Amino acid sequence: MERLPKAYQLFRSRYPKVQAAHQKLAEACHQAGPLDQKTRELVKLGIAVGAQHEGAVHAHIRFALAAGATADEIRHAVVLGTSTIGFPRTTAALTWADDLLGARRGKK
Repeated sequence: MERLPKAYQLFRSRYPKVQAAHQKLAEACHQAGPLDQKTRELVKLGIAVGAQHEGAVHAHIRFALAAGATADEIRHAVVLGTSTIGFPRTTAALTWADDLLGARRGKK
């Protein structure tokens, strides 16, 4: 896994108890239902796209790749936002995806 973003590292060092509580909440949410890891990461990616959080889009693309998602599956998850959040926002999210995926097509 790549090095954690500086902002995340700084938050974690300044507020370790808050970060630990956040991590426990995230783990509880992930374990709350039947979705597998790859599906959960694609859902979280869709949420990040809808919220227009570039850092979260990057993070959940990394997590989705680690969970076995392909570049095409990730791009499809992003494109699904077009009819809900609009073309400009989806296009922006695709550029964020390409920051990590580059020219990958159909690869893990």
